[in-house]
Amino acid sequence: MSRGGRAEPAGSAIRLEGVTVELGGRAVLRDVTATIDAHRVAVIGANGSGKSTFARLLNGLVAPTSGRIVVHGLDVSRDGARVRERVGFVFTNPDAQILMPTVAEDVALSLRGSGLSRSETASRVRTALERHGLAERADQPAYSLSGGQKQLLALVSVLIRDPALVIADEPTTLLDLGNARRIGDLLVREVPAQTVIVTHDLELAGRCDVAVRFADGRLTEIGPPADLIARYRAEFAETGREPGR
Repeated sequence: MSRGGRAEPAGSAIRLEGVTVELGGRAVLRDVTATIDAHRVAVIGANGSGKSTFARLLNGLVAPTSGRIVVHGLDVSRDGARVRERVGFVFTNPDAQILMPTVAEDVALSLRGSGLSRSETASRVRTALERHGLAERADQPAYSLSGGQKQLLALVSVLIRDPALVIADEPTTLLDLGNARRIGDLLVREVPAQTVIVTHDLELAGRCDVAVRFADGRLTEIGPPADLIARYRAEFAETGREPGR
């Protein structure tokens, strides 16, 4: 399957060929084949549908039991290290990826091994924090940030590496409405990289270029977000339960 939206340059697509993932003796993804080349990709589906497993396949956090995954021309199984250099992953809970004591130190950690000098690293960190409204909190303990600020910090720590692909796994789930909107705006409007957003927020999904729907471990639809979301809502209204559950 391949659908519209703003196409990435040649070699920048996500391609899955007959991908199955079995965990604990159970198939959580079954025979997924797709080519996704849109710039902003929403991934929707009920809890347990396979959407988060799909997201984790794209940078090697989960390995396929069978099949092949190619991300921007790189085979994820064969070129794992290079894929991780090009793909940034934002978790639902930012505490899972904030590792350093202060805000600036946490962002700087992402540049470790980049070959930049200490002064160059400091300059890039300062610029990134200023751009995203965190400059005044540079020396603040990361643990003391609000939930929205932590998620913003986690995202900045990913973006400073200039990834070719950003994957955000339910990045607004733990946030209040204002912070959810802020993170959504950043992902949809400002991130230059191709972006895959796994979300239950159908408003956010509707702002993407293309939507991908999972149900019962299968990729069931790829297409314009408005169409997929309308069918998803209609199915919920008809059955009284979340589609795919």
